[in-house]
Amino acid sequence: MERKHLRWLPLVIAAISFAVYYFSSDVIVNPVTGTKSRVGLSHKEEMTLGLQGYQQVLAESETITSGPQFEMVDRVAKKIIQAASSDGKDFEWKVSLVVSNEVNAFCLPGGKIVIYTGILPIAKNDAGLAAVMGHEVAHATSRHGAQRVFQEGALDIAVTGIQGSIADMDPEKQRLIMGAIGVGSKFGILLPYSRSHELEADEVGLHYMAKAGYDPEEAVRFWERMRDAGGSKPPEFASTHPNDQKRIDNLKKIIKNKQLKNK
Repeated sequence: MERKHLRWLPLVIAAISFAVYYFSSDVIVNPVTGTKSRVGLSHKEEMTLGLQGYQQVLAESETITSGPQFEMVDRVAKKIIQAASSDGKDFEWKVSLVVSNEVNAFCLPGGKIVIYTGILPIAKNDAGLAAVMGHEVAHATSRHGAQRVFQEGALDIAVTGIQGSIADMDPEKQRLIMGAIGVGSKFGILLPYSRSHELEADEVGLHYMAKAGYDPEEAVRFWERMRDAGGSKPPEFASTHPNDQKRIDNLKKIIKNKQLKNK
């Protein structure tokens, strides 16, 4: 009889551990959508991981710091950052343009924006780039990375990175934490944001576009160009950002319902 009770002990311990983990996590409210979510990291911890991830990406990449492409990225970034500044309090914003044919872009926790040259032809113009940047910045200001750390149960691994260095982690742990904060593809792991995160980033990103003075309708045109560029093998950016007619229709719906216009 005693042994039967002991069989349940690991499950009881696991349940208690999860309850402690769950109820000790913070609840945040998205300033644009009003959505409530739980996060597994403090704002400071998240920024530490974002900075480490950014430094590691730059250490392994060639960047452009002058010329027309850089000027375009810098120009758009300044406007989007200004639009998002009230939501990204204490962010230490930086933007880098990486030389790569890969169609990709991301914004790490704490405001570290990375744009790949491969996405610029699809962005096509300042407003198209603002659609990309607004969406990626929205992931950061909405703290989707911290939400994923909570959802993936990766808190222990994340804390290891905070206390030491992501670069010193074993490859498997490194890929997991980099995937959680939004730069997994660079390290061999595709960890797309959830559908709810993507939809929230779409809405918040459109808000930033309009606030920055760009036409939100260009976001629809950007995703149509991304879809058309895919063919049988979609770009990296498209494979981690579900791109279907339903999404495009949802963008149109948000623009109409929220009456979003460039200001």
